[in-house]
Amino acid sequence: MFNNYLCLFATVLVLVSCQEPNEVRKKPNVLFISIDDLRPSLGVYGDSTAITPNIDMLASQGTTFRQTFSQCAVCAPSRASLMTGIRPDSTRVWHLGDKFREINPTTVTMPQHFAKHGYHTVNIGKIFHNYMPDSVSWDEPDLRPAQFVKPEWLGRDGETFYISEEVSKSQAIKRDSLLKLRPVRYADGWNTGPAWEAADVHDTLYYDGAQNELAKRTLSRLAKMDKPFYFGLGYFRPHLPFAVPKKYWDLYDPDEIPLATNPDIPVGAPLLTMNSMYELRHYDGFGHIGHPTSEFRMSEDTARILKQGYYASVSYVDALIGQLVDHMKEIGIYDNTIIILWGDHGWKLGDHNSWGKMTNYNIDLRVPMIIRVPNQPNQGAQTYAITELVDMFPSLCELAGIEVPAYVQGASFVPLMEQPQQSWKKAAFSQFHRRPRVSADGGRYMGYSINTAEYHYIEWYSWDHEAGERRDYVTAELYDRLSDPTEKVNIAALEENEAVVSNLSSQLKAGWRSARPAVP
Repeated sequence: MFNNYLCLFATVLVLVSCQEPNEVRKKPNVLFISIDDLRPSLGVYGDSTAITPNIDMLASQGTTFRQTFSQCAVCAPSRASLMTGIRPDSTRVWHLGDKFREINPTTVTMPQHFAKHGYHTVNIGKIFHNYMPDSVSWDEPDLRPAQFVKPEWLGRDGETFYISEEVSKSQAIKRDSLLKLRPVRYADGWNTGPAWEAADVHDTLYYDGAQNELAKRTLSRLAKMDKPFYFGLGYFRPHLPFAVPKKYWDLYDPDEIPLATNPDIPVGAPLLTMNSMYELRHYDGFGHIGHPTSEFRMSEDTARILKQGYYASVSYVDALIGQLVDHMKEIGIYDNTIIILWGDHGWKLGDHNSWGKMTNYNIDLRVPMIIRVPNQPNQGAQTYAITELVDMFPSLCELAGIEVPAYVQGASFVPLMEQPQQSWKKAAFSQFHRRPRVSADGGRYMGYSINTAEYHYIEWYSWDHEAGERRDYVTAELYDRLSDPTEKVNIAALEENEAVVSNLSSQLKAGWRSARPAVP
C-alpha cells in the first residue's frame, strides 16, 4: 500500500512539472463590483417588483447574504471602512467630505494589500467615494471611457451626465454660477438637473454603459497577463439622477409599483434621527421639499415616478452585469474569478417620509452582498447569518489564499459559504454623524447602532466634531426586528423593555470584538 502511495505522489509531481508555472501558481482573479445606493431591491432578495435576472443568476451560482449591514449609511464613510477593513471610528471618516488618505496617509487599502501579494490592481468607476480615486491604491487608477475624459470633467462624477443637450447646457450655466459663490463643491458643481431622464438610446450612451464597455476591453487585456488581477468596478446607478435608457423604464408600470409600507417617521422617534433630503433637493423641481419630520408629503404621482426610476436604474445595471459576465465567459476567465457584488448602503423610497440615505434605520443600513467563487460550494445558498461590509476584506484575502492583516475589524465569512446555517456573529455595528445643518433641531450628534437577530438598538450622543469624540448621552431607539421589520414604532421607552435596552446597551458598549463568531 505504501508503495502505491509513493507511485501516486510521483505521478502527481510529474503532471505538475509538465504544466506551465503560471498555471500552477496563479491565484484566482477578483472582480469587485460596487453598485451605488443599492438596497436589497433584487429578485434574489425577495423583491417581486425588481427585474434583475442577471444578478439573480449570479446568486444562483454563488452565496447570497441576506443580513449584511453597512457600517455607515453614506458613501464616503461606508466605502472608507470596507476598503480599509476598519470601522468609521477607526478611519475617522464620518461624512461625505472626509478623505481617509488625508486623515491617515499611511492607510493600506484592500487593493494595496492585494498588490503586495502579486495582484495587478485596476479601478474603473466608483469604488472610493466618487472621484476620490486614491491613485496610491491601484496600478491603474481611475480609468474612464474616452468620451468622458475632458479637462473640465476630471472632477465630475459619472452620475451627473445626461443625454439631453439642453439639460447639459443648463448644468454648465448653473455650475458656473455656483462655483463663483463657492469654488469647492460636491461633484465639482455638476450635480444639478432633472431627477430623472429616460432617453431612447443604446446602453453605451449613458455613463455606466460606456464604462461597462471599457471594463470588457480591460478584462480582455488583463486576461493575457501572467499575474492575477484585482479589478474594482463601481457602477453609479441607481444613484440620483435616475437617468437610464428608456427601455428599462418601460419594464415597470408606475401604477403597479407598491408604495412604501412605512411612510411615516417611526412613532416615538427623536427628530434628530432623520436626514433633511438635501440630496434630492439639489434636483430640478425638488428645491421646495421639506424635512421628513415636517408636514411635507411627496405627491403620489411623483413618488411613483421616483420609484420607477430607481427600479429602472437597478435593471439597467443588472443588464450591464449580464453583458460583463457573458464577456468573461467568452474570454475564458469566468471560472477562475471571484466575483463579489455589493451595495454601499440602502436608500429610502418614501420610507419614513424620506428619499435618500443618511440615517441609522435598517432601510439605509441593510445592503445586498453576493459572492461567487471558483469551485463554489453550495451553489445558490442563502444565509441569514449577520454579516457586515467590513467583513469583505478578510474574506477575500482568505479566498485568494493571501495573508489576512491583523488589524482588520471584520470577520471572514468564508465558513458561511460552506455551512450557511451555522451560528455566526451576535450583532452588526453601524453609526451615523448627524450634522447641525441637516438636523431637525440644529444639533450635532453621533448615533451608534447595533443589530441583533431580534432587535435594532440605537444610542444617540452629542458629538464634539473638533475632538472627534462622543459627549453626553441624549436618547435611544429600539425596534423589534421580528414584529416590526420596517421600524414603525420606537419601543425603547416602554417599561417592559428595560431589561432588553440594558442588555443591548451593554452589547453596544462591548463593541464588535465581543460579537465575533465563535469559530476555531
